[in-house]
Amino acid sequence: MRPFASAAALAAGFLLAACATTPTSGGNAALFNPARLSEHARVLSDDSFQGRGIATPAEDMVVRYLSEQYAAAGFQPGGPNGSWTQDVTLNRFSASDVEARLEVDGQAIPLNQGREIIISTRLPGSEVDLRDKPLVFVGYGIDAPERQWDDFKDVDVRGKVIVVLVNDADFEDPSLNTFNGRAMTYYGRWTYKYEEAARQGAAGTIIVHENDPASYGWATVQNSWTGPQFDIVRQNAAAERAPMEAWIQRDVAVDLFRRAGLDFEALKTSARSRDFRPVELPGATFSGSFDVATQQVTTRNVIARLPGTTHPDETILYTAHWDHIGVGEPDANGDAIFNGAVDNATGTAGLLELARAFGQGPRPERSIVMISFTAEESGLLGSEYYAANPVWPLETTVAGFNIDAMNVYGRVANVDVIGYGQSELDERVQAAAEAQGRTIRPDANPAAGSYFRSDHFPLAKRGVPMAYVDGGGEFLDEPIAPRNAARDEYTARRYHQADDEWSPEWDLRGQAEDLALIYGLGLELANSRAWPGWKPGSEFGPARAASENARR
Repeated sequence: MRPFASAAALAAGFLLAACATTPTSGGNAALFNPARLSEHARVLSDDSFQGRGIATPAEDMVVRYLSEQYAAAGFQPGGPNGSWTQDVTLNRFSASDVEARLEVDGQAIPLNQGREIIISTRLPGSEVDLRDKPLVFVGYGIDAPERQWDDFKDVDVRGKVIVVLVNDADFEDPSLNTFNGRAMTYYGRWTYKYEEAARQGAAGTIIVHENDPASYGWATVQNSWTGPQFDIVRQNAAAERAPMEAWIQRDVAVDLFRRAGLDFEALKTSARSRDFRPVELPGATFSGSFDVATQQVTTRNVIARLPGTTHPDETILYTAHWDHIGVGEPDANGDAIFNGAVDNATGTAGLLELARAFGQGPRPERSIVMISFTAEESGLLGSEYYAANPVWPLETTVAGFNIDAMNVYGRVANVDVIGYGQSELDERVQAAAEAQGRTIRPDANPAAGSYFRSDHFPLAKRGVPMAYVDGGGEFLDEPIAPRNAARDEYTARRYHQADDEWSPEWDLRGQAEDLALIYGLGLELANSRAWPGWKPGSEFGPARAASENARR
């Protein structure tokens, strides 16, 4: 493995050897040893685990390691029929021999897979062949009746290729407040845009990639979409998936619109209005063809359980995803293994140490369940499958805590709450943060739509109050500047890159504090009769209310 190679590694006092756990005013940070957390992350992100790709030989290594560690912590198998795992059946789609071009007034514009465009599919079949399909710009591609918003109006896009913007209208102008201002709604996620395109009957969707509204660069799109894609097995996939799902570079889109006699920026501005109507690109068509290898595969969620003493049928849930991208195209350094050390070996390590903390203490009254989800990187598929097929009833799942890509740079002043304002867990998190001498803070970057991008979301959709917290804000220990530089560099250069690798120079004291916080919250709930709810106005409240009688 290559060294961490960041500015933080050059600073004295930033080494793990200096990171002895210091108890905080929260009272439990000493339970979480940075050296143990680091070792779990090191093992799970080692090259031998081949980037933890799902349905690969590496998956067997992950399942074995997690099962052994959960057992050593004192937990029992929590899957169906007394097993450690829950099978998740998926379709895997591999596109090959991709050929694509735009054409405007007879002039062809070739598109290279990975360079100008990324093309894939999640529709079962052996090939996709789109020829001379008209192109229609449909703004943000949103149909939201409850917000009096319809980007499609009465325009028929069946059999056509639609071009859409990433995020939603409020990203560029939060004052509109039609989609919660800067806080991205689910309508801004790429998953929604592809789903809506299928509902509208489009032959394909091309999302225009822009760094800021997407919250990541083109390299992330390349690494996430050029390999095999996965989806749950659907009874009527043709009604839920369009034949082609694609991303295109912004500069290519601007040039396409110009050739068609249109102004991309002007149309982007007009798309922020409820009055926007779809615009067909005059004389412009898209052609694309590729072979598809469709294969049904089985991957696994790993589930561990510590039965409660008094109310074992009531569950406190902790979740994190074990998977990452696997092996892809070599980067400039020749590295093709996407180790996923921060994302999400750190969260997986956190679950293992949470299990150890619960296992060594007095048995709680309610049951504790740890789920290491599969296929998060493929669209939250492992958590979606569990939420649709729960091993432990969602109606009597008291609450849950999701962890993803944890802080590896040192202690911080804040506790960021992703999706702040949704549930009554907020006040509990605030009290726990204050006990640690920290300050609760709403999601520092709500425009990134993080609330819809991790494994708590499928559970929240079905009514389970889920907290997704992370350490953030100013660092508390010197040297400050290299810590900031390392954190910024991760987002810019390592997220979903082969460079997301373990480092012995990580400072995991901040991770220990974050784990202590959610451990304390879960323990308190596990020894209580409390049932946290959703706040008035939350879109997740009605789903919870439907099962109210199960919690009486």
